[in-house]
Amino acid sequence: MPAPTTDEPETRADRLRRKTLRGVEILITPRLLREQIEYLRHGPAPEPDGDGSGAEAPAEPAAVEPEPEPDPIEPHFGSSPWERAAVPVTDGPGAQCNVCDWTGDRFDGPEHVEGQLCPACGSNGRDRFLFACLIRRNDPRLGATVLETSPRMGAAYRQAMHGWFHYLCSDYDASCHVGEIQLDLQHLGLTDDSVDVIMSPHVLEHVPDTDAALAEIVRALRPGGVLYLQVPILQGTTAPPTEPEFHGDNTPVFWRFGFDLAPRLRAAGFAVTTLVTQPLIDVVASGLAVWPGPESPEFDTASMLAAAEVDELTALLDKREAEQLGLWHAYQFVTFECRAS
Repeated sequence: MPAPTTDEPETRADRLRRKTLRGVEILITPRLLREQIEYLRHGPAPEPDGDGSGAEAPAEPAAVEPEPEPDPIEPHFGSSPWERAAVPVTDGPGAQCNVCDWTGDRFDGPEHVEGQLCPACGSNGRDRFLFACLIRRNDPRLGATVLETSPRMGAAYRQAMHGWFHYLCSDYDASCHVGEIQLDLQHLGLTDDSVDVIMSPHVLEHVPDTDAALAEIVRALRPGGVLYLQVPILQGTTAPPTEPEFHGDNTPVFWRFGFDLAPRLRAAGFAVTTLVTQPLIDVVASGLAVWPGPESPEFDTASMLAAAEVDELTALLDKREAEQLGLWHAYQFVTFECRAS
C-alpha cells in the first residue's frame, strides 16, 4: 500500500509507526499516541456534546417533587341560616356563598346557572339563589317542615338543613340523585297540609303532567305554606321540546317553560311572585330586544325578553349582591314564589 500523501516526504520514523492489523493498515500518528497515553492515565475521554466540542453534557435536572394537594375546604354552617342574612355585602371584589359562608376571590366553573361552584359546600348559582329566596322572603322559622325535591348538594348541606329544619329531601329516580325518600310530584303520597316549605329546583320540566303536580303540591302545603319553584325559563311561551331533550343526568325534558307559567301557577291556587335579580329587571325595563351580553345557547333570550313584563318581576338581589353570589347571567335565575292560601 503506498504511503499517505503529505507535503513532506515520509521519514523512516513514519514508516515504523505504520502497522497492519487484520489486513487493515493503520497509521499510528503522534495524535493517536497522545490519546492512548491519556487513556492510560485518566481513563476514557468524555463523550462529545451536541456541537462536537467534547465538553461534558449538562447534568440531568433533578426530578421535581409534585406539590401536595391542598387540604379540602370545609364548609361552615351556623346555628341558623338567618344569622348571615343581616350581614351587609362587602364593597370589595370577591365571592361569598350564602349557604356555607365561604368567601374567596371567585367561584369555580363557568358563569352559568349550573356553574360557579362553591369550593367548600359545592353549591352552584341556582342553589344559592334558591337559598336566598328561602331566607330573605321568610321570617326565621327554625323547625319548619321543609321538603326539597332532587337536591344536588351533598351530605354536609343536608346535615345542616336537618339541624335548621324538619328537613326531607326526595327524588323520583334514585339513579340520578340520592334522596332520603322517593316521591313523584304527580302523586306525592304526603298527608294534606303537612309541609311548610317545598323547594323544587329544576324538576317540574321533567314531569309530564304539570297540572297534576301543582294540585298535589297545593294539597300537601299547609295554609300559608310556600313553594319555591325553579325551572329554566328558556323562552317566552311554554311548549314541549321539538325533539327529544335530556338534561345532564339523562332525565327527559317534557316542557320548555316560559313566563306564561306564572298565570298557570295562579290558576292552581297560588299567590305568585316572580323573583329575579335587579339586572334582569333593568334589561326588561330598557326595552331591549336582545340580551346585552353573553348568551347560553339553550336559552331563547329574544322571546324571553319579548314576553317578560317588568311589573311582574320582583328583585330579590341587587346587581352587587348577585355578582357576589356568582349569579351570571340574570336571565337564568328566575324563581317563582308560590304561597298557598
